[in-house]
Amino acid sequence: MGFFRDMKQGLTRNVTFLGVVSGLTDISSEMLYPIVPIFLTSVLGAPMQIVGMIEGLAEATASFVKILGGRLSDRAGARKPFVIAGYSLSAFAKPLLALASTWHFVLFSRFIDRLGKGMRTSARDALIAGSTDKANWGKAFGFHRAMDTLGAAIGPLTALAMIEYMGAAKPDYRLIFITAFIPAALGVLVLVYFVKEVAAPPAAPGAPAAAPMSADFKKFVALYAVFALGNSSDVFLIMKAKTMGFTLTHVILAYTGYNLVYAALATPAGWLSDKLGKINTMVFGFLVFAAVYVGFATATKGWMVWALFALYGFYGAFNEGISKAVISHLSTAENRASAMGYFQGALGFLTFAASALAGFLWDKVSPAAPFLVGACGALLAGAALTVWARAKKFSF
Repeated sequence: MGFFRDMKQGLTRNVTFLGVVSGLTDISSEMLYPIVPIFLTSVLGAPMQIVGMIEGLAEATASFVKILGGRLSDRAGARKPFVIAGYSLSAFAKPLLALASTWHFVLFSRFIDRLGKGMRTSARDALIAGSTDKANWGKAFGFHRAMDTLGAAIGPLTALAMIEYMGAAKPDYRLIFITAFIPAALGVLVLVYFVKEVAAPPAAPGAPAAAPMSADFKKFVALYAVFALGNSSDVFLIMKAKTMGFTLTHVILAYTGYNLVYAALATPAGWLSDKLGKINTMVFGFLVFAAVYVGFATATKGWMVWALFALYGFYGAFNEGISKAVISHLSTAENRASAMGYFQGALGFLTFAASALAGFLWDKVSPAAPFLVGACGALLAGAALTVWARAKKFSF
């Protein structure tokens, strides 16, 4: 009983309901993630080049706006208005897809959706950090990632069930787009009525748009970038599975298994990071990542891919939420949203670069090369972070 009381400590009203909001929104978003490329190519007749351009522009928009949104949130000394605006834009974008008759309208919808994601993310993460004690930041961000990832597991399964019910030969994609609006709208309502503002001190008149970032923050981002440059899009994991004979259904189920493992472990991993140290826990995640990527480089049988997707969930649980807790420690209440924006915006651009590099390596060297490069990056970043953290003698 003491363990469960300890696990609940720090999961405040705001942390809990922000997790619910993210879970509902990810159900909506992930319902569409595997569907939109198929809709573009099979219904609207767009070439794959257009599909790639739309996704690239969408993610670049999100990365840039995360930086801008964080700075504006710190400047205003407010969090909740930016979070509401961001989630509302993303919800509004879903039914817009049902109106699309050309790929241009899909591009517009994806732009609105990613604009919303960029606007809300930095302010939301600063709101989470401001809603609980710093001794529980790892657990709080772990819980948020767990709820977000649970939604990411439910979303594709919901879409798959709708496709099977309508008939896989000719599903009504526009009905799926409209249905995806429902959980997104519910998320906005939960946010408006159940999440309370935790305002940051507003910037003084004439002051810089945000307090300057610390040297330790910059060093952490630089070291993490070594890992990020090898952490390409999960599309390459899916491509590996497809080359080994996985059907679309098998790919969705394997990716769902990854998300379920991630969701189950994220809160306990965050709790462990509060006890054992966040850098130490992240380094363990890097080691798991390296093992998984070596596994994908060398896998020859289908059961290996199923197991590797499940193991990949350990990496997510022991890294992604915990990195935000580290950023919270390396920033202040006055510049925390900006710090979140800089970190996550940089990761977005680095993921784009990593994916471009991975595509080049896949085509020009071998399909195993992107995974081996990613594994080496994770090991280098883990070693560098360990040396740095011990030299600095961080208490978190």
